[in-house]
Amino acid sequence: MTARAIAPRVRRLTLADFRSYAMLDCRIESAMIALFGENGAGKTNLLEALSLFSPGRGLRRTELAECARRAGAGGFAASIEVETEGATTQLGHGLTVEGERVFRVDRAPASSARAFADHLRVLWLTPAMDGLFSGPAGDRRRFLDRLALGVDAEHGARANRLERALRNRNRLLEESVADRRWLDAAEREIAALGVAVAAARRETVSRLAALIAAGRDDESPFPWADVTIEGELERRLAEGPALAVEEWYRDELAASRRRDAAAGRTLIGPQASDLAVRHGPKNEAARACSTGEQKALLMGLTLAHARLVAAMTGQAPLVLLDEVAAHFDAKRREALFHELETLGGQIWMTGADPLLFASLPGRAQILRVTPGKVEEASPSPR
Repeated sequence: MTARAIAPRVRRLTLADFRSYAMLDCRIESAMIALFGENGAGKTNLLEALSLFSPGRGLRRTELAECARRAGAGGFAASIEVETEGATTQLGHGLTVEGERVFRVDRAPASSARAFADHLRVLWLTPAMDGLFSGPAGDRRRFLDRLALGVDAEHGARANRLERALRNRNRLLEESVADRRWLDAAEREIAALGVAVAAARRETVSRLAALIAAGRDDESPFPWADVTIEGELERRLAEGPALAVEEWYRDELAASRRRDAAAGRTLIGPQASDLAVRHGPKNEAARACSTGEQKALLMGLTLAHARLVAAMTGQAPLVLLDEVAAHFDAKRREALFHELETLGGQIWMTGADPLLFASLPGRAQILRVTPGKVEEASPSPR
């Protein structure tokens, strides 16, 4: 964390009809919070509620209606009090029973979750991400967009507009629209948005790689990652100005209409790029590493991203780690806790076994989660 980075703290979390919680009012007193309880008790639900204070669909990526408690009226509400350098701000989000998404900052309406970025940046790591390096490229592109979103709150909106523009072009190609002006307009929009999305991804990865290189340690229990983007737009952006790349992309889209129509999708652009990750100390592709090595590498990448967010935004992020401690032996687990403490931001962790957090009393607030309830499990620092 840079010397200038501030460290927002969630001091209170309240939920109404969110997932398994009919009503919850939880006071938070520490920079590190450990949640333990049986599987299905509702630990991940708490992290999900917090993850929705960032743009996007949260750490589960589910439809918002699924977040409403099954026995409830159909909507939900989540609110946090965020303390930053002595000042407190209330942030809220929810879904009305009519299905409308709402956002509030100090009880005043906000247009979207992007308004929360002025007060809080949220990052997460979940068990669903364990197969990131060996899974489909689409998962890595989503991860890449979360990396960019951590430092640029507008990135998600650009990426969403690009997806809509691509769907529009695909539809026009499928329908064989006779008036080429419709395709020309769609491709101009795609070229502008595509270059903007590719440039944001490339800038984020470039800065992340530089930060990793500056602090890399071959002996760390969380190996450093060599990260690059594989994609035609990104390669051209490294070689020339954005306007020239945009013009090239627009021409390429026009020239590939027949091919893309046959394929049923647009084949070139940031929607086809991939994040390439190598295990730095071993100089081996991450996908070829063992499961344990991949988990440690992903943890190291998450720690580096948290430091990058602090350096670029001036805010140490809120970091949500779901079931992460169970991945590691006691020695690596203690090393993880130490690394997390050095980030400067607030850390939320979950685990089924309280023994995973045996070394944390006095260093963290430890909370027991049972269905619909969260209770203090040990004395916490004040």
